[in-house]
Amino acid sequence: MFLEKNKISEQIRKFDAYPKTLEDFRVKTFAGATVTIVSAVIITLLFISELNYYLTPEVTEELFVDVSRSEKLRINIDVTFPNVMCDFLSIDAMDVSGEQQINVEHNIYKRRLDEAGKPIEKPEKEVIGSSEVMNITIPPTLDPNRCESCYGADVGAKNCCNTCEEVQNAYRLRGWAVPDVNTFAQCQREGWTKKLESVDKEGCQIFGYVEVNRVAGNFHIAPGKTFTQHHVHVHDLQPFAASQFNLTHKIRHLSFGHSIPGKTNPLDGTMQVANVGAMMFQYYVKIVPTMYSRADGQTLHTNQFAVTRHQKQVSTLFGEQGLPGVFVIYELAPLMVKYGEKQKSFFHFLTSVCAIVGGVFTVAGMIDSAIYHSSKAIQKIELGKVS
Repeated sequence: MFLEKNKISEQIRKFDAYPKTLEDFRVKTFAGATVTIVSAVIITLLFISELNYYLTPEVTEELFVDVSRSEKLRINIDVTFPNVMCDFLSIDAMDVSGEQQINVEHNIYKRRLDEAGKPIEKPEKEVIGSSEVMNITIPPTLDPNRCESCYGADVGAKNCCNTCEEVQNAYRLRGWAVPDVNTFAQCQREGWTKKLESVDKEGCQIFGYVEVNRVAGNFHIAPGKTFTQHHVHVHDLQPFAASQFNLTHKIRHLSFGHSIPGKTNPLDGTMQVANVGAMMFQYYVKIVPTMYSRADGQTLHTNQFAVTRHQKQVSTLFGEQGLPGVFVIYELAPLMVKYGEKQKSFFHFLTSVCAIVGGVFTVAGMIDSAIYHSSKAIQKIELGKVS
C-alpha cells in the first residue's frame, strides 16, 4: 500500500512545471539583485496604472434625436468688465421672437470692482428685464411723501418724478428726447454729472445664472437703461456718448446646464480687449443637448456648445448699426448626445495584472541570464589571456 502511494506521488511530480534546484547550487549575484529590484518597481508602477484604468469608468457616446423640449435652459455666466461701472450696465434675456422675457427665473448678481479688479462691496442682485439700472440713494433730509415736477412729461395719475431716473422715464414714455440732465433739479441733487464722468473709474463683475425657455434666443450685457417701447427693446444711451464705454471684458465662465466630467467650456477664461469705444462683441453659440448617465444609475441632463466670435465698432458715422455690448446669441441643435459610464470587467483587470507580473518576470529572467552568462564568458576570456 505504501509503495503504491509513492508511485502515485512520483507520477504526479512529473507534472511540476516549476522544478526546484538545491540551495547549494544556487548562485546569487549583484546584477541579479539589481534586475529583481528594477523589475519589482516596474511591476508596481504598471499595477497602479492598470488599477487606475480599471477604477475609471469607460465612457461611451450615442447620438439620437432630442425630444426633451419642455425643460428650461440654464445659463451660467461670470463676466468681468474692468472699465465700466455696474450702474451703467444692464442684463437682458430675449427669446427667438425678439420679445423680452419678463418672467424669467434668475439669480444674477453685480459686484463693484476697483481699478485693480478687487471687490468694493458685497454683490447686489440684478433684476433681468427691469428698468432699475442705477442705484440711487435718496438723501434722508428729503420728505418721502413729496411730489416733484416731471418738467412737462407727466405720466400716470400721480404725476410725480422724485428722482432723476423717474424724470428720464417720464420723458421716454412720452417719446421725447431727454435733454441735458443738469436741467433737472433731481439730477443735480443726485450728482449725475459726476457719475457720468466716473463711468470708467470702476469695474463690474456680473455672475450667477438665468433660466430661460428652451428655444433659440440671446442674452446681452450692454450699457444704458433698458425699457420696452411699442414692443421694441431699447437701450437708452442719450445721457452719454456710446464711445466713452470701454467694453473690454473677461468671460470667466459661461456654460449651459451642469458641468460634464472631463469636458471644458470653450469660452472659459476668454479675454476680449476693446481698443476703441462703442464695441459690439457677438458670440454665436450652437448648443448641443447632452445626457450623461453615471455608472450608479444617475442621469445628468446638460448641454455642450460650440462658439463663433465676431466684433465690430458700432457708429452711425460709418454706417455700422447696432448697440455696444456683449451679446450671446444661441440656438439649440435638434440632436442629443448621450454619454454613458460603463464599469470595466474585473476578470479583464485580473488577466492584465497576471500578464504584467508574468511578462516582467520573464523578461527580467532573460536579462539576468544574459548578464550572468556574459560575465562568465568574459571571465573565461580573461583567464585564457592570463594563462
